[in-house]
Amino acid sequence: MAMSDSEIYLDTLVAMALQEDIGPGDLTATWFVPESDTATARIIAKQPGVLAGVEAARKVIAAVDPRIEWLESLEDGAQLAIGDTAVMVKGATRALLTAERTALNFLQRLSGVATLTRKYVDAVGGLPTRILDTRKTTPGWRLLEKAAVRAGGGHNHRIGLYDRVMVKDNHLLREAQSDGMQAAIDSFKAAHPDIAVELEADTLEQVGRFLRMRGVDIILLDNMPPEQLREALALRGDLPVVFEASGGVNLDTIRGIAETGVDCISVGALTHSAPALDLSLTFADREDLPS
Repeated sequence: MAMSDSEIYLDTLVAMALQEDIGPGDLTATWFVPESDTATARIIAKQPGVLAGVEAARKVIAAVDPRIEWLESLEDGAQLAIGDTAVMVKGATRALLTAERTALNFLQRLSGVATLTRKYVDAVGGLPTRILDTRKTTPGWRLLEKAAVRAGGGHNHRIGLYDRVMVKDNHLLREAQSDGMQAAIDSFKAAHPDIAVELEADTLEQVGRFLRMRGVDIILLDNMPPEQLREALALRGDLPVVFEASGGVNLDTIRGIAETGVDCISVGALTHSAPALDLSLTFADREDLPS
């Protein structure tokens, strides 16, 4: 069976990560760990959080030694308490030690994204507002980090420049601010009727103008305080246009922003500022080994 694009992407990323860490060989494991030694290893949580990156860790371990047994694991999105076992594997000790850091790098980084996302989602609990990520991702890791956002209960904004039009202030050339803008939207929608068009508004005047245009699906309300967001929502009336808020968003402000009634809030911090979740690999005691 042919591999999917997502499988090829992850396999390539894992291979690159292992190459930069192992290079021509793991000197420490090769020279200081007996070749015949085997062990069972657990990856455990040293702080509470949300797990993500399990498939990446699985691929790392299989790439180092396909004979390692994957005994059990939690799924992405699982809530971790301190001491919980996220993954348990059994095999050659050398291989486990060689795979350890790269597997943990994927799990810690992605679990950090999922954990921070869950905090933002919880902060707007009880409200219909969706929490979105952005394109502010680690180069090469975008699909993994956006999957981690979903594991944390968030939603994905556009994946890249190819799956949504998003006209921001730097795109608004003089000739595109009136009839030229409408002509560009009409032309795009004729060619791509199923792709959303989003326009960024910095002022209420822009919001009103964009609401009068054909083919606008989403308006991004950029850096507007809650009072201004409410005014913008009043302008929308019954029009089926999604309002997204962005800018000045943190865990202290997000509840107030959501309470204005905006449909979604995009948060760059989910991916560009998430601290890694503290996980570690430990070898199980012999009496704890599964029969």
